[in-house]
Amino acid sequence: MLLPQLDDGITLLDVEGGRGVPILQSLVLDHLLLNDGPAFWVDANGHATTTTLAQVSPSQRLLNRIHVARGFTAYQHYGAVCDLPTAVNKSIRTSTADSGAAGRGEPSRDEDTSPYTPALIVAPAVDVQYRADDTLGETHAKTLQARTLARLATFAEGYDIPVLVTRNERNEFTEPVATVADHHLECKQTRMGPRVVGEDFETLVYPVDDGAYYQTTFAYWQQLLAARATQVGVEPTTPAPSTPTPEGVGTGVTADGETVAATADPLLDAWTASGTGGR
Repeated sequence: MLLPQLDDGITLLDVEGGRGVPILQSLVLDHLLLNDGPAFWVDANGHATTTTLAQVSPSQRLLNRIHVARGFTAYQHYGAVCDLPTAVNKSIRTSTADSGAAGRGEPSRDEDTSPYTPALIVAPAVDVQYRADDTLGETHAKTLQARTLARLATFAEGYDIPVLVTRNERNEFTEPVATVADHHLECKQTRMGPRVVGEDFETLVYPVDDGAYYQTTFAYWQQLLAARATQVGVEPTTPAPSTPTPEGVGTGVTADGETVAATADPLLDAWTASGTGGR
């Protein structure tokens, strides 16, 4: 309810107003909690910081399932992406050998998942090294970035898993990232917390103490007040098709069934209404 589900294919996460390291790490850890298998993280620009990962993670054992490679140049980043199948095979051999020595394997939470094959691939700031490398011209930088995205798309299809990516900037250079993405999530910072919006997900509530929730979206309050009006016998009115005059913006129905004109100030309407104790 609070975090979106990562589906198979490439998911682009755009975070407004910053790099969004906590929300990125939260999505990764949440996916690992719900699925078996390790995550392979090709890092850039310091997104795989162990300090914040340890703070966010509910279990230290969960961190053991995240394998991180770092690329400090464009060629290093591209090489790390190309070496992913080798890293996956090595992880599978190590995990199966350890399970065999222990005499049994880890129980799987899902018949369609495995504790050995990848559950997720993460590539944050997938554009940053290619735009920052002074040894690459613009054409070569775009070509190398395109090859990286093509590799990630191949891994998503081959392993049938999600690939979570972010981009450092939104501009012409990173348009291919949005083009190759199968899913798109946008995160905006609000006073209540990060609000994530996707094709099938939208943050509507924020948790507070004692299991309660705050709700800040206009649509929710609109639906809530409409239901409350029906409960107390006030029929919600629909907006008039024509442009309202300055003297009134529509009509309302009181609990007694009386139709009254409404001004631009509904609180003033209630305050000055006759027969209701108003002035």
